Amino acid sequence: MGIMDRFRSTGRSWAKTIVAFDSPPRLREVGGQVGEHAAEAGAQVTREDQFKIRLAHNDERTRDAKFFVEKRYSEAGYHGAGAAKRSTCPESITLATYHGDHVIGSMTLGFDVGNGLLADELYKAEIDVVRARGGTVAEITKFALDTKMTSKRFLAAMFNVAYIYLCNLWSYTDLVIEVNPAHAPFYIRMLGFEVIGSERMCPRVHAPAVLLWLNLVEKQEIMRAVAGHHELAKENRTLYPYFFPAEEEARITDRLLRAEPK
Repeated sequence: MGIMDRFRSTGRSWAKTIVAFDSPPRLREVGGQVGEHAAEAGAQVTREDQFKIRLAHNDERTRDAKFFVEKRYSEAGYHGAGAAKRSTCPESITLATYHGDHVIGSMTLGFDVGNGLLADELYKAEIDVVRARGGTVAEITKFALDTKMTSKRFLAAMFNVAYIYLCNLWSYTDLVIEVNPAHAPFYIRMLGFEVIGSERMCPRVHAPAVLLWLNLVEKQEIMRAVAGHHELAKENRTLYPYFFPAEEEARITDRLLRAEPK
C-alpha cells in the first residue's frame, strides 16, 4: 500500500490544516495554543486571513497545487512541468500553503521506497553514493512560491513542516533537490545544502539543473539549537531561527503521528 493509500485508509484528522500562521506569522499549531495571549483570548483554530499549510490529500487540493505549480513554472519560463516523463513515479505527498482559498506555495516530497526518485534520471550515480553510506533519501520536487507573499518565516514554515514529515514521522536521513544553478546559492546559504551533482539539462522542465544534498540528521541538530529564537537571525542568517520552537514542533509531530496508520 502506497503512502497516500495508507493516508486515505485512516481517519480524516491528518487531512486538516497542519499549521496556521499570521503574516508576519506567529506560528500556531491547529488545535493548539501559542503563548498566554492565545490561551487567554480563546483564539479560533484558524482565520481566513491566516496562511495555512495543508496536505494535498484529495483531488481538489491536488488540482489546486498542480495548477499553481504549472502557472509559476510557466511564468519562470519552464516547460512541461506538469507532464509525466516516466511510467513509474516515486511515492510522494504534496504540501500546499493557502491564503484564503488560494494556493501561494507548493512543495512535493518524494520518497525512495523502491521505485527510485525523479532525480535519479540525471543523478543516480551521485544519489547512489548517499544510499551506499546507508542513507535513506527523499527529494523535493515541484517547489513553487508566490514571491509577492514570501518571507523568511513563510519559507521556514514550509520547510519545517517538510522536515517534520521526513525526519520525525518517517526517519529519512538525507534530502536532495534539483534546482536551477541560479537558485542554488539560496538553498546553500539559507538551509545548508551542498552541491553534489554538476550542471545538466533537466528534460522535465527543459532548463539547467544542479543537484543539491542536505544531511537531515546533521541539520536537525543545528536547527534545534536555534529554532524559535528569532533574535539569533542577525548572526545565524539561515531560515532555522524562524523554525518552530521545540515544543510546537513536538505538538505538531504528535498530532500527525496519532493520525498515522498503525
